Amino acid sequence: MAADPLPFPSANAASAAERPSKGGAWLQAAAALLWLPQAAAIAWSIGALQQGTAWSQIWIALSVFLATGLVRALLDAAGLRVSFTSARLYTQQLRQQALKAVALHSPTDSQRPSPGLAASVLNEQADQITPYFARYTTARTKVMVLPPAILVCVAWFSWVSAVVLLVAAPLIPVFMALVGWRAEAASKKHLQEVGNLNQFLLDRLQGLASIRGLGAAPMVANQLAATAERLRCNTMAVLKIAFLSSAVLELFSALGVALVAVYVGFHLLGQLPFGSWGGQLSLAQAMFVLLLAPAFFEPLRELSAVWHDKAAGLAAEQALQALQKPGPQLVGANLCNATVHPMHSTASKHGLHIALQGVSFRYTDGGAQVVESLHAEIRPGEKIALWGESGSGKSTVMALIAGLAAPSQGNIRVGGLPMNGANAPGLRSRMAWVAQKPHLFATSLLANISLGRDLDDTTLQQAVHSAALGDVLAQRGNAIIGDGGLGLSGGEALRLTLARAAANPGCQLVLADEPTAHLDAETAEFVRQGLLRLAAGGATLVVATHDPLLAACMDRVLPLKKDSGSPPAFCDSEKREEGATV
Repeated sequence: MAADPLPFPSANAASAAERPSKGGAWLQAAAALLWLPQAAAIAWSIGALQQGTAWSQIWIALSVFLATGLVRALLDAAGLRVSFTSARLYTQQLRQQALKAVALHSPTDSQRPSPGLAASVLNEQADQITPYFARYTTARTKVMVLPPAILVCVAWFSWVSAVVLLVAAPLIPVFMALVGWRAEAASKKHLQEVGNLNQFLLDRLQGLASIRGLGAAPMVANQLAATAERLRCNTMAVLKIAFLSSAVLELFSALGVALVAVYVGFHLLGQLPFGSWGGQLSLAQAMFVLLLAPAFFEPLRELSAVWHDKAAGLAAEQALQALQKPGPQLVGANLCNATVHPMHSTASKHGLHIALQGVSFRYTDGGAQVVESLHAEIRPGEKIALWGESGSGKSTVMALIAGLAAPSQGNIRVGGLPMNGANAPGLRSRMAWVAQKPHLFATSLLANISLGRDLDDTTLQQAVHSAALGDVLAQRGNAIIGDGGLGLSGGEALRLTLARAAANPGCQLVLADEPTAHLDAETAEFVRQGLLRLAAGGATLVVATHDPLLAACMDRVLPLKKDSGSPPAFCDSEKREEGATV
């Protein structure tokens, strides 16, 4: 039976996050509604001044206006705080889900998102989600509440003014929707170009030495210029659409307010006596209608201003969901509180037992079987060489043993425990991995060896001595190693990897993937002796190799295909095991 599957986030995992609260939007909508009593207080005060009302009564109306304004400001500030807080929390949840999905991807997954694209989506594009939910949702709520309320108040005094507003208002969302469809497509394209540019830069910077060595720098510079030019064009297209949507809104809102003002003016002059209920509007009533007309279009104007936020936010949300595409998973990576089985002490002479029972693996559904029905058993303390031609699955078998991917079928037991989500973190703490191309970080030599582990100075110095890195340490000291190991030779990088493994004194299983490939004879011999020293304490040693000299140092050779070529010759013919198939 295959290892327990992990709950990998689905492409629709964003729906599992807690959606932003709409309480802030409703608070701001309530604050906007308070303009109605404020406008009434102003209109009544103007009408009272015309009629010669005592200032004592007018001051009461002005006091109501000021008190209402204070309440309105407090409600708006509270709503704004609630909206942005909930939107930031939702963005953080989406980021965490996407980051978890990226971390769950197996290192063997060739389809996992590139580092440049993932960094762009998680760091830059995700920030577009907060304005979408904080501002666009609020503006949409105001559009649902404020214009209908204003329309009822205006119609109470003048049905003509209400008709003018009612005719002008629907044209705005119709044109905004037409523009919005184009804006959403342009935003998606813009965010994709941003991710492509980041990915292009990161990949080319990592391979800068090869680019210069092959004389390809001018061509790469032209490609970078073309990519930057596409990004510029897409940015200008998005801005053009944003300005177009604002222009459409301003045009129709200005026409609506102007028509209302013209009607009210001619109505007060007696030129247009119709349109009110049962008589001519008073000055206070006319001022109330005029004050409400611009406020009728204000939510629509605000919606237009944040319409681009919606397009960018939806595109960013979809980009985060795209990072959560399922694929081969790192076994046990999603268990924060996984049980870690204590490592044996330094004096332990017992390696880990490994049992592969009918193990099969394919990288994608429907893809070719890389490993098929593999049965093998490795006894504690044995030194085994996985032998096979390129593509026979040696590195894949190593990754499956380490739990870097779960088998499609079959069962893997390490140290008597199944390699599943519950046991994988503890089992990996008892392993050491020697990669063919180790990744070196832009930090000091000792920091590259410790990798954040809590190691004392004695352990670090012993590891340095075991890997014969003393001369390198003496030359470099605390100097920073260049990104990707710049400044170290290939042999020094392999020796640093051996030091990483040696810095784990309780290690019971050493996995080495093509450790002597592309090395000169002297360095390869040193790496062979270093691996044997790592296993000298009784640890199990498994190497994937094409090196007959390294294979000859092992206890047994495990051929992964019957047609993979003859295993290397040994002095003792019993150091062979035939029949394992992949």
